[in-house]
Amino acid sequence: MKTLLGFVLVFVSLTVVYGAGKAPVSPGLRLDFYKSTRCPQAEQLVKQVTEARVRRDATLGAKLIRLHYHDCFVKGCDASILLDTVGTSQSEKDARPNLSLGGFDVIDEIKTRVEKVCPGIVSCADILALAARDAVSLPFNRPMWNVLTGRKDGRVSLLSDVTGNLPSPFSNFATLQNLFSNKNLDINDLVALSGAHTIGVAHCGAFARRLNFTAQGAIDPTLDPTYAEFLKSQCPTPANPATTVAMDPNSALTFDTHYFSAVNRNQGLFQSDAALITDPTSAGIVTRFQSPAAFFGQFRLSMVKMGAIEVLVGNVGEIRKNCRVIN
Repeated sequence: MKTLLGFVLVFVSLTVVYGAGKAPVSPGLRLDFYKSTRCPQAEQLVKQVTEARVRRDATLGAKLIRLHYHDCFVKGCDASILLDTVGTSQSEKDARPNLSLGGFDVIDEIKTRVEKVCPGIVSCADILALAARDAVSLPFNRPMWNVLTGRKDGRVSLLSDVTGNLPSPFSNFATLQNLFSNKNLDINDLVALSGAHTIGVAHCGAFARRLNFTAQGAIDPTLDPTYAEFLKSQCPTPANPATTVAMDPNSALTFDTHYFSAVNRNQGLFQSDAALITDPTSAGIVTRFQSPAAFFGQFRLSMVKMGAIEVLVGNVGEIRKNCRVIN
């Protein structure tokens, strides 16, 4: 009877997230996983620390969602991005695309708080997934997407695993579509998750090629000329490595649909942003996502799917005591 009840509860929770008739992305994850553990207050603890930090630093939403994204696309959502290099074996954290990641200290603070209350129960992978959601959601006063929990932490993090798994800002549409497809994410997920570029900043090196697109120094012809001149004023040659530019020219701190309007005006900062309107189907989705209802509706579904990429559950993996090192 208990087994049957457990199945029903899991089925119901997944139906709430995906809708009836749709298969769950991972049978090992579920809503409110920690409610049935010795740490039923886990999600509340994560939320308290995250919101306190975001109130002091509004840029953390962008940092934490990017950290979660970079974790999931390499070896799945197993918190391998949080592991420090040990000895001569460099971790994912040391790969070039990850050198500008931030928010590690927030995850450390949350983990310390949770471990004091209920040691050995809550994984770093779940903490990262929850913190990303809570940081972005704070201005809305409601959760912007569901986070299924029950992940375990991985024990391996290699710099070499990053290459070929993480989309770059220089990617064309075919490359993006292939990388997302390899993670069981479709074209709607690709465009919706790109919409996270509505918050955050980028260093000049991530888009400098577009400002010197030819040997003669001409700009990328797919870039709005006025916007290109603004970017050149912010990132002259040689650019200051510390200089950053908002990824969304309209609202770098507000999670909204302005990103899609900017992309349609040829003001997407990265080549990968501009690539979204080079494919007819993707371009149509970009236009549709200028509607907040359409974007937020798809984004919450896509975040659940991304958060389930190659997760470790059950007896696979571990619950780290410190998110930076394996037990």
